[in-house]
Amino acid sequence: MVQFSLPSNAVVKKGKAQNQIGNAQHVKKISIYRYNPVQAENPRLDTYDVDLDNCGPMVLDALIKIKDEIDPSLTFRRSCREGICGSCAMNIDGTNTLACTKPIADIKGQLKIYPLPHTAVIKDLVPDLTHFYAQYASIKPWLETQTQPPPDREILQSKTDRALLNGLYECILCACCSTSCPSYWWNGDRFLGPAILLQAYRWIADSRDEITGDRLDNLEDPFRLYRCHRILNCTNTCPKGLNPSKAIVEIKKLLVRRR
Repeated sequence: MVQFSLPSNAVVKKGKAQNQIGNAQHVKKISIYRYNPVQAENPRLDTYDVDLDNCGPMVLDALIKIKDEIDPSLTFRRSCREGICGSCAMNIDGTNTLACTKPIADIKGQLKIYPLPHTAVIKDLVPDLTHFYAQYASIKPWLETQTQPPPDREILQSKTDRALLNGLYECILCACCSTSCPSYWWNGDRFLGPAILLQAYRWIADSRDEITGDRLDNLEDPFRLYRCHRILNCTNTCPKGLNPSKAIVEIKKLLVRRR
């Protein structure tokens, strides 16, 4: 039987508890993954008690309250607070989602927060997405034309053609879908993952783009595209309600038709 061993720092230990909440009536216990790779210590789960009567309704509100009032060393990304930038993507109650759009009230019992799974951790809840963004750049996420555009107007697109981009352009590159995909966990060095493939199809489907053949050539690879086995984790976890799995199927159909 094959035996595997985890590195010593893979064990998440019990951390400190901050539970001096006073006489608050509505208290939420929140456990947060803490890790600083600079320090020679294992990751830990620190637990905080948050007074919900003096806190906003979203998980991000609780994180900001903890950082501002309890533990300023807590580290996480956030920006827009409106589900637009994707900065606050993390694993909340076992699901990848955005902290700014996830209501605390949706979570029964203790709330557990981890960074996006199967990513290197820069610190606490901040994942290293350097490779993810490099993969995004590899698909040329911009319009490529071979004919000269009109000098006096923009490149026009019909309403019908524009409608083909619905469900694609809304992707905010939060990486929730890719980091929920087992194929991306095991083959992330070569498999582009659902987020990048959805973005790739967004440009393939754009009627104004003129390098469809090159884009398909770039994707026709046993690993870059065909590691997808459609278990639909990506679609189920997308905080924007998009369907990356469908976009991947459309790319495969185009490759079959081209043959």
